[in-house]
Amino acid sequence: MKDLKSQASRSATPGKGGLTPEIQSRIGHQLRAMYDDVMRQGVPDRFAELIKKLDAPGAPHVENEGGSNDNNNGRD
Repeated sequence: MKDLKSQASRSATPGKGGLTPEIQSRIGHQLRAMYDDVMRQGVPDRFAELIKKLDAPGAPHVENEGGSNDNNNGRD
């Protein structure tokens, strides 16, 4: 009986810094609930208008200085 309890506690106890499967599952459910709520809200009207303006012919095009995608604005 004592061996069963120690085995159960070892399998439910995370390793160093780890999370139990139960905790991981709860986090996953909460993240899905939050994400679903955000997706139901939709795109605000002001953002939709801005996207329409940017997609319109003749809209200004901003190019990245330095020609790279490293987010340092051309600085090294």
